[in-house]
Amino acid sequence: MRRYFPLLLLLFFVLGCSKNDCGCDSPSIESMYFPPNDGSSTWETKSISELGWNANAVQPLLDYLQLKNSKSFIILVNGRIVMENYFNGHTATTLWKWNSAGKTLTSTITGIAEQEGLININNKVSDYIGTGWTSIPIEKENLITCKNLLSMNSGLDDTLGDDVSPSNLQYVADAGTRWAYHNVYVKLQDVVEQASGQSWNNYFNSKLRDKIGMDTSGFWYVGTGANLGLKVYFSTTRSMARFGLLALNNGKWNENQIINSSYFNSATTTSQTINQSYGYLWWLNGKSSYHLPQSQYQFNGSIIPHGPTDMFMALGKDDQKIYVIPNQKMVVIRMGDAADASNMALSDFDDMLWQKINALYQ
Repeated sequence: MRRYFPLLLLLFFVLGCSKNDCGCDSPSIESMYFPPNDGSSTWETKSISELGWNANAVQPLLDYLQLKNSKSFIILVNGRIVMENYFNGHTATTLWKWNSAGKTLTSTITGIAEQEGLININNKVSDYIGTGWTSIPIEKENLITCKNLLSMNSGLDDTLGDDVSPSNLQYVADAGTRWAYHNVYVKLQDVVEQASGQSWNNYFNSKLRDKIGMDTSGFWYVGTGANLGLKVYFSTTRSMARFGLLALNNGKWNENQIINSSYFNSATTTSQTINQSYGYLWWLNGKSSYHLPQSQYQFNGSIIPHGPTDMFMALGKDDQKIYVIPNQKMVVIRMGDAADASNMALSDFDDMLWQKINALYQ
């Protein structure tokens, strides 16, 4: 018996490691899949039964999604589609708005521009777009770096709406001393345009969209009036899922490192000392405290208590969601109208949705 003991111990170890914390087959033992970039509808799938998930939890999840005004929902595990559902007349080819979930696209493009040597995020914004892009004193404006825009601590007044014209960008505090959710981040798009000598659309398409096979029908809507200067991305749900898959793989698509992993790791960890749950335009779950848009109050605990603690998120108005869960090799996408009345980037919908998702593998 003694000679077989090491073999039995090894067998026990292998079997014990074949389950992850949720009790389902470990996703880490399966290779990562990337759908082709050829414009086809080809995308490998993985069934609920193959994962050992609870099939009885699927319909309650779908019922909840439909009840809460969802238009589409996707779960990827190791890049493979496990669930893909459309509601209320929405289809796989319908374009829908990302709203503020698209902030993460700007974060990614900013990182690409930096790795190409076009910008340095530690430099002041006025180095690239000139002075006078705000209405604040020049000495205060020159304190605002590209990193401040990425981290939401520019010090500009967040109570004046979405208009990012100079007259609407007013002083509240010195850059770096106050966190506030503000659409002034779109000035990073101007920075990239000036530094690259290309339009935002062309740079985005060539450096990101086309490299990960996002649908070419996607487009940036440019706001006017009260939304002057604001750009909102529209795409199919699968295009959003492709970006989520890129994020899951730390900026790597297949064998191509689209954005360097060092920048992407910084983007998805706490970026400043005020809001622990915010990176470079990404929200972070599982931190000790968080701030919400339009509030200076600090809340204790995790943003989404029932969500995975390692999860980072792209969150947009009316509940546009990209959830990325590295430990489970999972990406979850939700597009639609607001789950309840009018929701900002975060709402109670997130936590209830994660209770429904958890039921799939618990």
